Amino acid sequence: MEPIIIVLIILVVLVFIALIRTIQVIPQASAAIVERFGRYTRTLNAGLNIVVPFIDTIRNRIDLREQVVPFPPQPVITQDNLVVNIDTVIYYQVTDARAATYEVASYIQAIEQLTVTTLRNIIGGMDLERTLTSREEINAALRGVLDEATGKWGIRVNRVELKAIEPPTSIQDSMEKQMRADRDKRAAILTAEGTRQAAILTAEGEKQSQILRAEGEAKAAALRAEGEAQAIRTVFESIHAGDPDQKLLSYQYLQMLPKIAEGDANKLWIVPSEIGDALKGLSGAMGNFGLSGTPGGGTPAPEKATERRERPSID
Repeated sequence: MEPIIIVLIILVVLVFIALIRTIQVIPQASAAIVERFGRYTRTLNAGLNIVVPFIDTIRNRIDLREQVVPFPPQPVITQDNLVVNIDTVIYYQVTDARAATYEVASYIQAIEQLTVTTLRNIIGGMDLERTLTSREEINAALRGVLDEATGKWGIRVNRVELKAIEPPTSIQDSMEKQMRADRDKRAAILTAEGTRQAAILTAEGEKQSQILRAEGEAKAAALRAEGEAQAIRTVFESIHAGDPDQKLLSYQYLQMLPKIAEGDANKLWIVPSEIGDALKGLSGAMGNFGLSGTPGGGTPAPEKATERRERPSID
């Protein structure tokens, strides 16, 4: 009984192993290469797959998702004989699992070496300044070469990115000094331009203020002259409307004489000839006022006249 049990146990184990080797579950976005007696038979896609146990073997399982592979810095010589270190990142995707398995031994290593040689060819035809400012051009050229070379390997290169381009330390110092000088130059130019613009605006403001001040003074003078003219016309009309006589005009003229003489600058002033007539008329008016007691004059009192006639002679 014991040998039979042992055989049954062995058979159960073999059946279990056979079932395990027969049923193959491939995850999504993956593929598996099946070989029969060492020869490629088919490619297993995602899902449940059945293979012949102990005859079919799984050679390789390949991830079909997009992969990102960073490569270490590579020293590259530019056209002007300067060594720069360039970091690259490759984004690729396996499109044919069979070609990626049989067409190249290690496609990761092959892509790395192809990237290095292509970079040296591209950067060797550029100077340092163009290398630092032409990343898009380098990326496009590198992607084109890699995509063409890796197509037969069942690999598609989606993107190539340059992470960093590091020139020598001495060149970096020189570039920093040049950039600092350029910034100082731009700052000086902007400062001078600002000062010039401020001076222009200040001059324009002063000019405009002077123009406005002159216009204001001219309008004020015109308004004053117009007011004085209106006042003169009003006075003239009032005088003519009142019909003044010579005596009133003479009195007004005498009242204006102190105002004419006011001020330290009036050292010499001319008396017109008409003032004599005015004084005569005014004195006559005042004399008549004193004799008669009324404005307009009159004859002397009769008592005084009689007294002068009756005074006897001393002789």
